[in-house]
Parts: sequence; structure tokens; C-alpha cells
Amino acid sequence: MNLDIPLSLYIHFPWCVKKCPYCDFNSHSQRGELPERAYVDALIQDFRQQLTTLGERKIETIFMGGGTPSLISPKEIARLLTSIQTSGQLKADAEITLEANPGALDEGHLSGYRQAGVNRVSIGVQSFDDNLLQKIGRIHSASNAVNAVKLAKQAGFERINLDLMYGLPEQSLQGARDDLEQVFALDTEHLSVYQLTIEPNTEFAARTPILPTSDQYWQMHEQTQQLTQQAGFEQYEVSAYSRGGKEAQCKHNVNYWQFGDYLAIGAGAHGKLSGVDEEGVLQIKRYWNQRHPKAYLAAAETGAFSAETKTVLPAEHDFEFLMNALRLKQGFIESQYLARTQGNISGLMSLLKPFFEKGWLIQTDKQIYASTEGYRYLDSILMACLPEVSE
Repeated sequence: MNLDIPLSLYIHFPWCVKKCPYCDFNSHSQRGELPERAYVDALIQDFRQQLTTLGERKIETIFMGGGTPSLISPKEIARLLTSIQTSGQLKADAEITLEANPGALDEGHLSGYRQAGVNRVSIGVQSFDDNLLQKIGRIHSASNAVNAVKLAKQAGFERINLDLMYGLPEQSLQGARDDLEQVFALDTEHLSVYQLTIEPNTEFAARTPILPTSDQYWQMHEQTQQLTQQAGFEQYEVSAYSRGGKEAQCKHNVNYWQFGDYLAIGAGAHGKLSGVDEEGVLQIKRYWNQRHPKAYLAAAETGAFSAETKTVLPAEHDFEFLMNALRLKQGFIESQYLARTQGNISGLMSLLKPFFEKGWLIQTDKQIYASTEGYRYLDSILMACLPEVSE
């Protein structure tokens, strides 16, 4: 059975110059020289081991995240991508994204990444206010961020995303507006905007700074909606905006939200793969790798990179699909739902009926998506769809 499910590859680089106080990702402060060659060797070994599960499926996108991937030299990124390309599993026109920190970026690195095959760069700006950057523990300045965008363009990158945050400690509504205006002035094609949230087991959770009120958060959110639209950006997902239509969207992230599959290599990386058993029944598994860089590197001796694998039960398929697909403004089509869950469309419609009646969800020509009001209440919709699963 040929699964009609796109396949991506996520590659995790776990090191940062310094851990940000709000970050709950698997990132570790750099201590001395990075073992980048040994780590890339491990990534290549991990990837080759997973090739046996792919059959004829091709990888359509690659995303190198972290941590700070731009701490890794262009030479090692090139060696990694060359190994992936020579496997024969990568599509010739694959989108290949690398996350970069403006404080760990220069012209030589950017040019080297572009020559290595990276064709999209995502720059973690967060703010253009030096005072706010200091409050959230970033190592770069506003001028570093502006310069990074200029250097990326000079290196030949046409696809550039900027990450921005709002609701920062003591940030004003005007301050959030100023950040957006600076993004627009840099004339990039993609923007990701996130509200600062306090996550458990972070420095901010232990010592929470003074944050905007809930009303101020909402005003910043509404301001973001208004100003991005005026600047020609179209919101296509909860936190993602593109200028230039579908081609400007992040294809890798869209695959996540459409409940696609993705391999995962690197310390703590999470993957999702679908297959069918002998009776043609869909099997979905999630897996994650050894979390600590030292444990991941040590796993190269045995090949035991994966720390745990979990089967997604059939009763969970609908919820997991909706949790991703409803984040997209366009929602999903019935055939997509059927191909990626083997679910029952009548049962799904029954589950969602209360939200159609409320006007929170809309169905047109088999397309199902959240209304403007429903987009505000996605959490409520999903909580009502949460399955009862016994262990």
C-alpha cells in the first residue's frame, strides 16, 4: 500500500551559546569547543539506520533546529547534507531550512550554508529592542539582527523567516508595534510571531519577570493581526504569516500541521512515521531520541539512538489530526483526513457537530476550518475532542 503522506526530516542541534531563561527546548549551553564532527558522524549514522524504514518514500523538506544550528560550521553542515542527498531519498527541490541566531552568524557562515544546499534560513530575532533582548537573555543586539537579514540576502537567500515574540517583560503595545514595523522594513517573505509563555522548569518559571496583563496580551495579538494584514502578510497558521502566497509558506511546518510524517535525527529529536500492517491497517508511531548530547553521542557505539517509541492508538488518531490541522487557516479536506488517520468521516462530523452549530467551525466543499471566532477557541474545541484512552 502506497501511503499518501508526505515525509520530512528534522535535525536537532542541541547547543546554544547561552540558555535563554524562557526556553524549555532541549538546548544546552556551549562549554568549550563543540564536538561537531563526532556529532555529524552520529547524525549520519542515525539517518542511515532509519533509511531502512522508508522504502521508496522521498524526503520533501529538511529543518535544522535547536539549540543554535548556526554554531555548526558550514563544512560540517555540507558534509551532513551531502550524505543525505547521496542516499537518493531526498527530492531534488526539497526545502532545506536552517535556524540561526543573529549573535552566532556572519557573512562567511551564511555563504557557506547557502553553498552547502540550505535554501531557507530562519533567524531568531525575537525583538529589535536592545533592552527587551537583554531582559529575555538573548546574546544579540537589534543591530546584529538587522545585519543578519542583510547578510542573508547578500549570501543569496531568497527565503527568510524572522521569529518575533510579544508579551515580553514590561513590553508596551507601542514597543510590540515598533518590532513589527522593523520586520516589515526588512522586507522578508515570512514571519513567525509567538506570545511569550512561562514554561515549567525554566529560569522564568522560577523567577517570573513582570509581564503584560492578559488585556495587554490580547491587544498585542489584535495589533499583530491588523498590522501584518496591512503589510501584505497573510496569516496561514496560528503563529505563521507569509507574504507571497502558498510558495512563501514554510513547507516543513505545514507538513507537521497537515499530520504528515517526519524522520528525526539528533539529540532529543522527535519523529512520527506511518505504515500499514499485513491487513492494511494504519499504524502510527512516535519516537524520540536520547535527550542529552553526551548520551546521543555515546549511542553511536551501539546504534541505539532512539530512547522510546510510542504507538498512537486508533482512538487517538482523530484528536492528534485535529490538534494539528485546525491550526491552519485553510483547515483540511476529507481525503487528507482519511489518508492520514484511516478514520470514519461520519464519526468525525458527529464529534464536530456542536462546533459547526456554534459557528466555530465551517464546512464548504469538503473543506473544514475554524471561523474567525473559532480560531480564538481552538483549545476549547480540542479539549472537547480529547479521547478517553485507557493504558
